[in-house]
Amino acid sequence: MTLASAALQSPVSAPAVVLTIAGSEATGGAGAQADLKTFQELGVFGIANLTCIVSFDPSDNWNHRFVPVDQQVIADQLEATTAAYGPASGVTASESASGEPSAPGRPVLDTVKIGMLGSPATISTVAAALETGRFRNVVLDPVLICKGQEPGHALDTDQALKAQILPLATFVTPNHFEAESLSGLAITDVESLKAAAVRIHELSGAAVLAKGGVRLAGPDAVDVYYDGETLEVLSAPKVGEVAVSGAGCSLAAAVTAELAKGATPLEAARAAKDFVTAGIRNRVASGAPFDALWQGGAR
Repeated sequence: MTLASAALQSPVSAPAVVLTIAGSEATGGAGAQADLKTFQELGVFGIANLTCIVSFDPSDNWNHRFVPVDQQVIADQLEATTAAYGPASGVTASESASGEPSAPGRPVLDTVKIGMLGSPATISTVAAALETGRFRNVVLDPVLICKGQEPGHALDTDQALKAQILPLATFVTPNHFEAESLSGLAITDVESLKAAAVRIHELSGAAVLAKGGVRLAGPDAVDVYYDGETLEVLSAPKVGEVAVSGAGCSLAAAVTAELAKGATPLEAARAAKDFVTAGIRNRVASGAPFDALWQGGAR
């Protein structure tokens, strides 16, 4: 028996499989690119289904240039991904029809992260997949605004996200602005951030990691975790006073990876906070007016 054949007969444990449904961001600092880098760093097999293409416009104050992916293309991506890896039934459609079990040891996709969707149509397409997908973990990074979008379109998108995706989430990671929008509360300090986290949980039933980050006064970047029973303040010394591109995407992606590996929601929140803090500390500079988080910062 060759070493190669022995390896095939005694494979190492398969990694957990995770999916991000998100936009492509051309500078590589955020969106699906940040998600995939986070997944790789944390030892899970990452898949990206793209919803839109975002490229900042250097000649227009670095506003977003936003191009949605065709709805059929989004649906096709979701169909291919779920047929290949799950979802949680552990069998493909053909296996279900034949009655044959899935391959022993085959990883099953039951954990998904939702990033930028960008339009009501895309939200409806993704919601339909989530409703039939039986995903055990649905991590929502509730991107409620696309800088540079027409205001009416942005408002329609925000309302659709709240109505169709938020109720399906099991874990939500709103930033300061998103937490205010979802909760209806003004967030000015840690106590109001706690109140917002509680309110968002009441609205969604999901575990919540509400991010204060650098937007709250004080020496620490503070986030609040709440799951209906446990309320915990997660803090770390601020690294500068300006938000870093990809921090929110990477935080949600890190939560996603940890949940897929079997962590509890609170354990996932703590690990994600540490991961992002290290990435901000080792940020990557560019010619853009913002730095990007480095997912390898904890190495």
